[in-house]
Amino acid sequence: MALYTARIEIRLKKGTADPEGKNTEKALNLLGIKAQNVKSVKLFEMDISSKTKKDAYDVAEEACERLLANPVTHNYRITIKE
Repeated sequence: MALYTARIEIRLKKGTADPEGKNTEKALNLLGIKAQNVKSVKLFEMDISSKTKKDAYDVAEEACERLLANPVTHNYRITIKE
């Protein structure tokens, strides 16, 4: 068994409202920081013990499908490192 680190980025799909991003953009502009198209992204990192990198990816993907991401509103990207 090897220890792998999964990095999972969860983003809203294009066209999905992002109130957190909009509020952050407004706050930044009020502070005088010129910001546009601010988007919120969730980032998860987890260590996974598995036989192969592919097995670790499969575990991370199951985590996304079962808990971390809503397939209707989210896209996700998984990166696995040893």
